[in-house]
Amino acid sequence: MIEVIYILWLRQLKHYWRSKARLIGSLGQPLLFLVAFGFGFGPMYSRASGGENYMDFLAPGIVSMSILFTAVFSGLEVIWDRKFGFLKETLVAPISRLEIMLGKTLGGATIALIQGLLVFCLAYLLGFRAASFAGFCLGLGFMFLIALFFAGMGLSIASKMKDMQGFQVIMNFLIMPMFFLSGALFPLENLPPSIYFIGRLNPLTYGVDGLRGALTGESVFGISYDLLVISGLTALICGLGAYLFSKTEA
Repeated sequence: MIEVIYILWLRQLKHYWRSKARLIGSLGQPLLFLVAFGFGFGPMYSRASGGENYMDFLAPGIVSMSILFTAVFSGLEVIWDRKFGFLKETLVAPISRLEIMLGKTLGGATIALIQGLLVFCLAYLLGFRAASFAGFCLGLGFMFLIALFFAGMGLSIASKMKDMQGFQVIMNFLIMPMFFLSGALFPLENLPPSIYFIGRLNPLTYGVDGLRGALTGESVFGISYDLLVISGLTALICGLGAYLFSKTEA
């Protein structure tokens, strides 16, 4: 089982590193957000918050955004494999579908984690600093949980779809509200109660808050609570993904 998962994981990593255009292009949007929002809204945020640095607030949210987009769209590989027949060859192999699902999910999550680390390096160049090395290590845990959750979600949805365009429409319909209502760009506490309630239902909210708490020490819900929620949701979505993938057809 471990060998199969490793092979599928390694296959996704090799495909990712071969696509240099994809690697470089995927850094453009996070860099734009960091520069435009970080320096554009920084002075206003500093005045409103009594001198706090907006880049310290923004950077964990943009790192989470990068992980979110990369992880959730890793599900496209399932549709791509189905379209060109590779999925059929994989499904008829003498291995369980659970192993296939785990390998693809871990591969997508690892790629998303690497993407998040690259964006973290960009934020570092723009002035962001983690509060401590221990906090950075804890932040890596939150980054991987975010990646694992959304890779599992992408795979769960992709296992039931055959159209790439339809998958992209559904993903954009889901992930854009999840990103903007996660507290990545602005604090949730001062929003209207109805919007705040929706934000509390958003899984990414706890990933962003936990990552921000680990890297900067500023957390709304508490790091332990964030860790408990995002871990539970990740286990749930991976279980759901395993079930749906077990029912998929090539």
